[in-house]
Amino acid sequence: MATAEGVLPALAPRRVALGWAFVERQTNLWKRYWAWELVWLVYGVVNTLAITFIAKEAGQTGLISARQVSRLMLFLLIGTLIWAYLSAVLDDMSLVIMWERWEGTIEHTLMTPVSRVVHLVGMSCFGIAHATVRTLLILACSLPFFDISFGHASWSGALAVLAVGSLSLVGLGILTGILPMLYPERGEQMSFMVQALVLLVSGVYYGVDVLPGWLQAVSRLSAATYMLRGIRAAVISGAGPGAQLGTLGLLALFGVVMVPGSLVAFSAAERWAKKTGRLKRQG
Repeated sequence: MATAEGVLPALAPRRVALGWAFVERQTNLWKRYWAWELVWLVYGVVNTLAITFIAKEAGQTGLISARQVSRLMLFLLIGTLIWAYLSAVLDDMSLVIMWERWEGTIEHTLMTPVSRVVHLVGMSCFGIAHATVRTLLILACSLPFFDISFGHASWSGALAVLAVGSLSLVGLGILTGILPMLYPERGEQMSFMVQALVLLVSGVYYGVDVLPGWLQAVSRLSAATYMLRGIRAAVISGAGPGAQLGTLGLLALFGVVMVPGSLVAFSAAERWAKKTGRLKRQG
């Protein structure tokens, strides 16, 4: 008879393999829909250029000095790149149910003996990898248009903030993924509205201090606010991981609360959707 000590080590590689299977599946879907990926890549590059050129315009009209132009350009570039990363992660996670509906695999996926944690972790790994590749491509396409120096950047600080902050993004993405499951006709639109709210309050293109007081209070509830603040501090001011312990602690707290909470909420929503017959419905 197998002992618990023998079973648990055997289960771990199997769970890793099952999680990796979802990464491979989404990668194959990504290849199949490469034209859409090209569309979003072009959109990301154009959006990055359009927003960052605002700094050049401000300098040419004499509104700010040359030194301020460089800083504003870097501020806007970081904002557009991090938003490209955030939106890609949130898209992949919030559409976890919509993907299954589009492909006609929702019954196969949600009725198979695979734990929902393994399923969602696999999807999260793909989402982070996908967002990283897309953002790096946008950066590579955008840099030739601007004269930007990264001499003061602390890449270790930026990577630490990005890594810890991505956990909270995954939690938010899973929560928004519940909406298409509960509301087949309107859930997808509702998930994009959540992204719009995050864009508004998180200081992507401006500091949150310019927002009205009540929106500044809302911005404190967005992990993206602290991600942007931390990465800008690392790249613009050279703040390393040690100088950002407060930001990293807040992001870790978001992740610790949101990831388990979102997994519990997703499982509860899935059980309810199955009982009410909403999973197979098409919007």
